[in-house]
Amino acid sequence: MRKLCPNFDKEDGLETVLEVPIPEEMLASMGTNGFNRWQNLRTLMNAQFVDKTLLNNEFLVLLKLVGAPLLPIQISSEHTLTRPLKDCSIQDSTAKYIVQQYVAATGGVAALNSLESIYAMGRVRICSGSEIQEGEFEARGKPELGGFVLWQKNPDSWCLELVVSGYKVSAGCDGKIAWNSSSSQPFHANKAPARPLRRLFQGLDPRCTANLFLEAECVGEETINNEVCFMLKFQTEQQILQAQSTSNTEIVMHTIMGYFSQRTGLLVKFEDTKLVKMKAMKGKETVFWETTIESLIEDYRYIDGINIAHGGTTMAKLYRYGEGQNHKRMIEERWTIEEVDFNIVGLSMDCFLPPSDGEREQQDGAENAVGMG
Repeated sequence: MRKLCPNFDKEDGLETVLEVPIPEEMLASMGTNGFNRWQNLRTLMNAQFVDKTLLNNEFLVLLKLVGAPLLPIQISSEHTLTRPLKDCSIQDSTAKYIVQQYVAATGGVAALNSLESIYAMGRVRICSGSEIQEGEFEARGKPELGGFVLWQKNPDSWCLELVVSGYKVSAGCDGKIAWNSSSSQPFHANKAPARPLRRLFQGLDPRCTANLFLEAECVGEETINNEVCFMLKFQTEQQILQAQSTSNTEIVMHTIMGYFSQRTGLLVKFEDTKLVKMKAMKGKETVFWETTIESLIEDYRYIDGINIAHGGTTMAKLYRYGEGQNHKRMIEERWTIEEVDFNIVGLSMDCFLPPSDGEREQQDGAENAVGMG
């Protein structure tokens, strides 16, 4: 990963640290020589808004969907990661026992409760395409390469910068509101209380993952990549979904599934499905958008006593049906964590503030309903 930009103005000047490290292959595709490549990269990184006609809008929607989606609920990062088992149903008590094994497998209660902040940097390889038949993905065009940087600080504050080829997605939360911006949209604030970034639950933050599934129930077993796994299910309550619906959209359901290995106790698959109903105009047919995001999680390694996943594959599927215009789209992300660290000294809350020039008004529409929010 390239982390420094040469100083072209002063031959003996210090190099500039990139906000988002990028793969060498991505830089090589951005120009015919070194100077042009860095000029093109600077234009990309500084762009606040690009005319939509210059972009592949479908790819950008899918990139936002797989790159920086949110979970539907607030999750406390300060729980003790345990719950009493008395007065529970068998399904609930089984889920709490599975979570206890997961906590032990990722470092234990003391280690996870010591987390105050997280930093992660990684690379991504993304392909868009379609489903030719059940479970089979057909890519369209060449893979797009990129990198991301992620910061998190208790309680509930995080910031993500993702750059893929000619596209940029930014997202964050200051503990009060979650927001996002992209190459085609300068700023969007998500409705309802601040919510966590889904990417943190792909093996990066075991503490919040444990707190999420403490409220789940065990619904069976399934084999994932030759690992027999317990299936834990979390169903978002209707009043939460109603609070996140808008004047033009109704969130019908948002279900989260976790698959925990019976052998290791670790999370090996994280899946969530969301159904959004677009409120129909008079005389028009109702349109539905359904998204399913599945992440296979692997390559666990201990960092400072905490077992963190360093790679995996995420498949996001977007279905639209209604008004006789049914279609399915898919995007696949292969991600690798290059660096990760905890309890970052000097990490200020200023790092998590929304853009000062952002439009803080709520926006309705399919892209926001099925994508980031």
